[in-house]
Amino acid sequence: MRAVKAYKNNEFLMSEEARSVRILCEYLEPERRFRLNGVRNTLPFFGSARLKPGVGADGRDWYMEAARLAERVAQWTLDTHSAEDRFYICTGGGPGVMEAAHTGGARVDAKLNIGLNISLPFEQHLNPYVETRQAYQFHYFFMRKFWLVRLARGAVFFPGGFGTLDELFELLTLTQTGKVERIPIVLYGRAFWEGLVNFALLKERGLISPEDVELFHLCDSVDEAFALLQAGLQPLPPGAV
Repeated sequence: MRAVKAYKNNEFLMSEEARSVRILCEYLEPERRFRLNGVRNTLPFFGSARLKPGVGADGRDWYMEAARLAERVAQWTLDTHSAEDRFYICTGGGPGVMEAAHTGGARVDAKLNIGLNISLPFEQHLNPYVETRQAYQFHYFFMRKFWLVRLARGAVFFPGGFGTLDELFELLTLTQTGKVERIPIVLYGRAFWEGLVNFALLKERGLISPEDVELFHLCDSVDEAFALLQAGLQPLPPGAV
């Protein structure tokens, strides 16, 4: 009887001791696939998985607006950028705002959709607008968040809960501290964001610098958000990694 090689030993690979190997896989496998698929620039859409199509209690149809914005971006990048410089509509791959963005992207070309899904006991499943070659499945939240930002050349945040807030403030912190290059960060839905986070109070109390409130843009319409993205999105320079 021959011994099993360590890298084929599934019991070991799923063990506590091999956690670092699994984490490394969630870094290297997506990196390889992005490179093979020619993906260098992404535009992630963030927002609640719980938002459904239709007008909500606040009088807004966030699903429809996210779909329209993603469609505008997808059509623009397809019309004006080379294949190497195109911006891909990237989300967490689930329902709600994530599905809405991919619905809009698929109206132009589903190949522009990227879904970075996460294994959860509830709520999360891969939406049907992401093709298999552009679908990724993560176990570790921090690795998924890393890839949501790693290739991002901009970011759009629709109303959301704990997960959306976590992703927003991590990106703002990374930008504030110079850990990532400054990119256009769009907070969509002025009344929601201003009602949720008192950025002015943070500045007034000296808890953030005055210039930190310039790290993001508040907007309230598809036209306004698209204009901000169109003006601010820049493809990764040739040869950059």
